[in-house]
Amino acid sequence: MASPKPQPDIATPSFGSKSSIVICRRFGFIRKGKTSDGARFDGRMLRDVVTKDNTASDVWADTAYRSQANETWLKAQGRVSRIHRRKPKGKPMPAHVRRSNAAKSKIRARVEHVFAYQKAVMGLFIRSIGIKRADAKITLANLAYNMHSLIFHERRQARA
Repeated sequence: MASPKPQPDIATPSFGSKSSIVICRRFGFIRKGKTSDGARFDGRMLRDVVTKDNTASDVWADTAYRSQANETWLKAQGRVSRIHRRKPKGKPMPAHVRRSNAAKSKIRARVEHVFAYQKAVMGLFIRSIGIKRADAKITLANLAYNMHSLIFHERRQARA
């Protein structure tokens, strides 16, 4: 009996879209957002969202954005990389790297709060055909989030 032919490797499709954003560290406003398809690697989005008009020199991001190319690009742009470091494969994470990542997480968590708010409070769930439609929905959600943040800060200012 002949053995069956091996099946060719088929790429697993990724459905959906991803949103990459840059926020103002002080007030939490979304400064810039970029939508990509779900299969796109996160690290490739760094150059799309980090712009010259941002006055801060530090760039805070998770480990998906760390690559030699991104680190070189950030240095050429005059930026300071505060991107998390990955855990070495098969080894425990060194204590100094763990402490450094924990300190970075306190600042980077503000971006995650934006996504959590959009998902939980606003009920954002993107199910559309085409990246342009997904981009429109995400852009409107980002705008609505900024309006909510503006109202929050205006009310806080009025009380003070």
